[in-house]
Amino acid sequence: MPYQTLLVEHRGPAGWVILNRPERQNSISPQLTHELIQALREMDANPEVRVVVITGAGDRVFSAGGDLGSGPEPGPMERHMGHMEFAELSRILVGLSKPTIARVNGHAMGGGFGIAAGCDITIAVPEATLGTPEITIGLFPHIIMATLHRTTTNPKRLLEMMLLGERIPAEEARALGWVTHVVPRDQLDAKVSEVVEKLASKSPAVLALGRRTYYAMREMEWERALDYLAATLTLNSTLEDTREGILAFREKRAPKWKGR
Repeated sequence: MPYQTLLVEHRGPAGWVILNRPERQNSISPQLTHELIQALREMDANPEVRVVVITGAGDRVFSAGGDLGSGPEPGPMERHMGHMEFAELSRILVGLSKPTIARVNGHAMGGGFGIAAGCDITIAVPEATLGTPEITIGLFPHIIMATLHRTTTNPKRLLEMMLLGERIPAEEARALGWVTHVVPRDQLDAKVSEVVEKLASKSPAVLALGRRTYYAMREMEWERALDYLAATLTLNSTLEDTREGILAFREKRAPKWKGR
């Protein structure tokens, strides 16, 4: 489908989704949220796409967060439905069958921060800042809180950031668990390509199962998680790709994945 707020590209095994509102600092409008959900679903259904990369247009901003300055003022129900759709976007990111990479090419605020942290692997440039400035305009980052809390190593630091509306550098975000790698801007695309190639060399069936297992398991009580993981390991061992991987290891050759 044609998109008005996104650019969608296929680069080798990766499907790229580019937030394309540079005149609004790639801010997140209801239309962008809706189109991003559609684009992610299309990527997930496309067998040629092995990895999904999300980034922002330009070289200064990944996304400034929610768009508060354009379009007519929505009514209460329309506003709530928009919030529900952004919550659905967070679910879509977790529910994909393919790995996701956030290419954080610049600042990521509010909802943009939530999208970046919600990807499996987040690669940022050193000059990027990530933050929750909503409190300064009388809002609290309610929806992205679910993602940020589940991915941080320091929940009290997250609370402080939300209470104060702070922005932090990419390196601190890495230490807190929201960023995976911080690389110089001239190495950003090379790092993204390196990770894409590594992911694309793995079994898509095993990646899909393992990724979904991880996100389901992290919400479980420990004893239940062990039982669940034992069951998914049994399922994993029945996959055709698993048999191929073991055979290739024994025969000292590269596996030929079939995705099943």
